[in-house]
Amino acid sequence: MFIIDAHLDLSMNAMEWNRDLRAPIKKINEREKILNDKPGRGKATVSFPELRNGSIGLVVATQIARYVSPSNHLPGWNSPEQAWAQTQAQLAWYRAMEEACEMVQIKNLTSLEKHIDLWNDENINRNKPIGYILSLEGADSLITTEHAERAWNYGLRAIGPAHYGPGRYANGTDGKGLMKPNGIALLKEMERLNIILDATHLCDDAFWQALDNFNGNIWASHNNVRALVNHNRQFSDEQIKALIERGAVIGGALDAWMMIPHWQRGISSPKEMNCNLEKIIDHFDHICQIAGNALHIGIGTDLDGGFGSEQCPYDLESIADLQKLPSLFYKRGYTKDDVENIMHGNWLKFLRNAWK
Repeated sequence: MFIIDAHLDLSMNAMEWNRDLRAPIKKINEREKILNDKPGRGKATVSFPELRNGSIGLVVATQIARYVSPSNHLPGWNSPEQAWAQTQAQLAWYRAMEEACEMVQIKNLTSLEKHIDLWNDENINRNKPIGYILSLEGADSLITTEHAERAWNYGLRAIGPAHYGPGRYANGTDGKGLMKPNGIALLKEMERLNIILDATHLCDDAFWQALDNFNGNIWASHNNVRALVNHNRQFSDEQIKALIERGAVIGGALDAWMMIPHWQRGISSPKEMNCNLEKIIDHFDHICQIAGNALHIGIGTDLDGGFGSEQCPYDLESIADLQKLPSLFYKRGYTKDDVENIMHGNWLKFLRNAWK
């Protein structure tokens, strides 16, 4: 089944983890065996061959570079200009992958329909390019709100104003407080440019303020359910209801600590905690019960988003194993139409409406 994944940090893996994503997963992991600078070394789950093996032909791919003030102990860049430069390096990598015919940028309805037709054409058996929609995870790298238009001109189509902690425009996960005046100005500029608002990572205060001040299209690329894992990174039932009312789609993330309660990073193991793909179905089903249908959920894995197989479902060896999800949905009583909508149809409907 054709799959759309609404959140992959591909350029971060290429530029900061130094991974050649054209290589097979086995080769990527073998090359990293001697490295211990990051907990996910040697445990990658994402590469272009695995995306193709799993029929994951369209992804929302990020740029990401956080600014950190002197009092902020999170990793990041010491000036917005440095953060902007990092996102431009990431953009250069996407362009290089386009030139190598590995990827193709999707930025309007025409390119979207052309790409879907290509992947649906069973007569074309060669390696098809991975389509990508460019998204900015955390807006800190936008030196000014005017930089949003520069980014739109090179194909940026979604922005999450915040990431972790305090941000230049909004506060994110583990943060609190309302958006700054430039954050509201950014929302208005996004609305003017028809840039999608990604509500993922917004702290609760900023989440509600953003919904009150943004009249454009909203999705949540990779977010799970607070009722099942009680953390501010997750959405409360009230937030889920509000997103559904706005026509949003919420992508389920496969980061273990977001899937099951009591996960301890660096200590817990997926098998020990019984973290398997069934657990993400629980999150999906919770949203569907609130919505009364299966029209507001999709895939947004965040695989290799700073973690690897040590912190994702134990029955997923690579991203190609997303093909195991349809049978799990069928076991829960979901119909074929439901499953097709979850795997790709809901994201497509959202994009067609946003870009019409």
